Amino acid sequence: MDGVLVVDKPAALTSHDVVAVARRSLHERRIGHTGTLDPLATGVLPLACGRATRLVRFFVSSDKDYVATVRFGISTDSYDITGVETARSQDRPTREAIETALASLRGDYLQTPPAFSAKKVGGERAYTRARRDEQVTLSPVPVRVARAELIEFAAASARIAVTCSAGFYVRSFAHTLGELVGTGACLESLRRTRSGEFTLDQAVDLEQVRQSSTVLKERWIPLERLLPRLPSVRLGSEGRKRVAHGQMLGTPHVLAGAEAVHRGPDAWIRLIDEEGQLVALGTPDSSGEFLHPAVVLI
Repeated sequence: MDGVLVVDKPAALTSHDVVAVARRSLHERRIGHTGTLDPLATGVLPLACGRATRLVRFFVSSDKDYVATVRFGISTDSYDITGVETARSQDRPTREAIETALASLRGDYLQTPPAFSAKKVGGERAYTRARRDEQVTLSPVPVRVARAELIEFAAASARIAVTCSAGFYVRSFAHTLGELVGTGACLESLRRTRSGEFTLDQAVDLEQVRQSSTVLKERWIPLERLLPRLPSVRLGSEGRKRVAHGQMLGTPHVLAGAEAVHRGPDAWIRLIDEEGQLVALGTPDSSGEFLHPAVVLI
């Protein structure tokens, strides 16, 4: 099975748990998720299957949409409601204070990942050290927040819509928000509604995966429908043969879309055969005259 299946991950399971269920049900060992969701979180978890696992790096780097519920007045070591409480406050922020803090958390800046994260420190996961009560020091990483909008506020909690870059930690966002409004805060719940090109509308429940439901066939996203925002060129039969051998492609091998070759050496281009199948992703060489099939799918 080659393609992507979008799963609506339930709470209390890890992303790895979902992958394990899919491997058993689909009888496919080559399955990988395209962006970890904490056990607390639910929502869009795209699973790349078969040859689509070669495309995971393109999916992981995409931006994401979330709806986060932030609880004010409680701080925890993991920055979410499942962690050990580290501080408590009876104070509650005003709507105006939250709006002001959210404005400062939009844009480009450096964010420090939480100690309870999968980041590696000295070859070991940060959360492993944190669980042993060891000091964990993580370097801040550049992130982008395109949207941080208050959609509901009631007493001790707020629901916030967030659009962010890959590598962004909503738990850290919630913790920082609590610091900015002066009450402390932690992440109470989190739902991912979009991961790059994949949305909840395409998702199936995990139980449907377990039962190998017919819905899976309806929601299955084949290779040729992946990465639709990338430019495409259509190859002739000789071009397809050259792709299979990892050989450079020139104008004679391209039936349509040759202008994409001139986009520059940093561009990624979908290489489509005469049957409409995605056979590779290519990059133009420095001359802008040839394509190199860098990720071959046949």
